Amino acid sequence: MRGGNLAQTNTVFGRRKVAPRVCVADGKKHLRAFLTDILEDFGFVTSECAKADDLEEILTAHLPDLVVISVSVDGIEAGKILEILVHREFGGKVLAIGARESIIVRAVRQVGEEYGLAMLPPLATPFAAGALRERVGKLLPEDPVPRPAVHVAEALHAGWLELWYQPKIDARTLVRCRAEALVRMRHPTWGVVPPAYFVPEGDDPCFRRLSEFVIDRAIEDWHYLLRKQTPTDVSINLPASFLRNHQAVRDLCQRVPAHPAFGGLLIEVKSAEVIDNLNVLVDVAREVRLRNIAVSIDDVGTEWPALMGLETFPFAELKVDRQFATGCANDRLKQTVCRSIIELARGYGVRVVAEGIETRADFVAANEMGFDLVQGYLFGKPTALKKFARSALIHPVLAPK
Repeated sequence: MRGGNLAQTNTVFGRRKVAPRVCVADGKKHLRAFLTDILEDFGFVTSECAKADDLEEILTAHLPDLVVISVSVDGIEAGKILEILVHREFGGKVLAIGARESIIVRAVRQVGEEYGLAMLPPLATPFAAGALRERVGKLLPEDPVPRPAVHVAEALHAGWLELWYQPKIDARTLVRCRAEALVRMRHPTWGVVPPAYFVPEGDDPCFRRLSEFVIDRAIEDWHYLLRKQTPTDVSINLPASFLRNHQAVRDLCQRVPAHPAFGGLLIEVKSAEVIDNLNVLVDVAREVRLRNIAVSIDDVGTEWPALMGLETFPFAELKVDRQFATGCANDRLKQTVCRSIIELARGYGVRVVAEGIETRADFVAANEMGFDLVQGYLFGKPTALKKFARSALIHPVLAPK
């Protein structure tokens, strides 16, 4: 039997029930990275093949629904790739990408069809992301892929967790000044899974393990960015329950890099948790400042009056909840809340951040109101570490799109 029933394992009554898998075959690392970035954004679970001999293992371990062959004269051995696919009775789709009017690209499609492979129309370079999506769109689910809840203990044990980074931008200079680390799970079946499906409640005993993972990975990633010539100070999200643990805080202080390029670790704690644990967190924020660690109050909204009148304010910043920053350009109520929080921050002498800035109009409004930093899709979505490092090299200074 041909491997054509592979697709049947991923569908229910003609509709896909899991994220589709793709193997990108290209001898050039930067081209593989470019293609996998785009395909992951579409919703594919990706794997990479640097040479033809790697394909056998990938077909066994990952069962791709699609193989993308990036064809060039000095690139990967396209003929050998086709031979392996035929030998393995590959039942998925095959897409060749290469220069327009390329003899090799046409040959790959023709030979693949003669061997009985399901060849998609080739894609000529250079191409837009939309053109690639048009070629592979039928492999994507018609409805969003269901993502069942996965306990964080399983994800930690399996090594599925990673940190993605979203830039924070200076509202006046538009310079990328730091980045927020956001935890994601790369599930072998469901693809990239957002935190809502695996982050436990604050009283879950595994929350301590998750917090320690975030700390260790963020520091490891900081060293990676430094090696890649894109040193970026990062902020991480931790629960108040972690900071209430004196030993956990001491251990955290010991982990902070002593490297001269390290500008400090910023810990973001939700405002509701700060208010509920105000005295304890004031003490913690005061203590860790001397260890190059600062505490930010995240998701500040209409509860901002609870932060007024403090004798000491050892927190580094106030971060306005996205529900008040998104759409603020045309909403006076949101502007009133934003201005009140900005005034509060100015009174304490700390910076203020707007997250959820998605349009040019909202950025202009945030800038005019006096936000110090802005963050949101207008300046960049959260991305995996390596993609973030590449984008920092290409776009060290960002402007609204």
